[in-house]
Order: sequence, then C-alpha cells, then structure tokens
Amino acid sequence: MDYAVSADLTADHPIDLTRRQVATCSMGRVGLVNGGGASAGQGDLAQTVRTAVIDKRAGGTGLITGRRAFQRPTAEGIELLHAVQDVYLDDSITVA
Repeated sequence: MDYAVSADLTADHPIDLTRRQVATCSMGRVGLVNGGGASAGQGDLAQTVRTAVIDKRAGGTGLITGRRAFQRPTAEGIELLHAVQDVYLDDSITVA
C-alpha cells in the first residue's frame, strides 16, 4: 500500500493503528491476535492490560502474553493472565 494513502487514513493513535491491522486481516474476517512484546519486568502488568484494552477496542481478538506471563513467578504470571482474560470478558470495554 502506498505510504501516503496509509498515512492519510490512519491517525497516530494506538487504537487507529490497531484498527488498520484488523482491516488488513481480510477486513476483519481473520481475527487479529496481537503480541505483547518483550518482558520489561516492572510495569508489565499495566502495559499488558493497556495493550489488551487497545486491541479489544480496535476489534482485535486476543493477545499473546508469552514471556511476560511465563518468565516470572507463577503467582505473578497467573495474575497477568487473569488480568488479560478480564479485559476480554468485560462487556463494558467495547469497540471504540
């Protein structure tokens, strides 16, 4: 896609950028599952929940947590996974 068209159609906001990803997945017919990125230690829970909310509000269907959940003590990993589940199960978080 031409960069000028892409830049004109997408605002520089995380939800808009993720919406564009959803649109390129066969106009939403293929679910978008975003990756959560590398583990940074402190702040992973907040950053992961933020990413999940952005993904859900943009029309995405899930979040890959990987290292953020599995390379930490079990209790912390479970807390992170439950927080992500809570985002996708919360009916008050809707498409923006």
